[in-house]
Amino acid sequence: MEKGLLEIGKIVAIHALKGEMRVQPWCDSPDFLAEFDELCLDGEWLEVESARPHKNIVILKLQGINTPEEAQKQVGKILYIDRSQVELPEGTYFIADLIGLQVIDADDPEKVYGTLTDVSETGANDVYHIRFASGKTYYIPAIPQVVVKTDLERGVMIIRPLEGLFDDEN
Repeated sequence: MEKGLLEIGKIVAIHALKGEMRVQPWCDSPDFLAEFDELCLDGEWLEVESARPHKNIVILKLQGINTPEEAQKQVGKILYIDRSQVELPEGTYFIADLIGLQVIDADDPEKVYGTLTDVSETGANDVYHIRFASGKTYYIPAIPQVVVKTDLERGVMIIRPLEGLFDDEN
């Protein structure tokens, strides 16, 4: 898929008889996914005819998919948006851009902790998964007291770990 595209959800089932599909959002909320006028499916941009949040999913109707049979063929496929369709607030990032960042120490730039491999959304704050060279994964809270700077251009996240966070690594 093109670099400018971001996964936004997965079609998990059909809904009713008019080609509507149930989409599991891979974004902050079903409401966010339902805001777009067009989505990319199989490399083709399709107009969103309707999209409505329903509990933790989105009921979606795309142009050209008008029967349960056509909708069934889409189950399991991923929907994309173009990153230019979204303007993020200052200091917030797409998870896809954070994955793979090298995590280094704020007070000793030569000290590399590891690589950011995943992000968990806990509600209070995100949690970053850092895989050390030893293969062990540590979890750090994505809070200003820990994350000093995120520099996507350099591919690094600079952190100041809370006391005791990595004690068993030494």
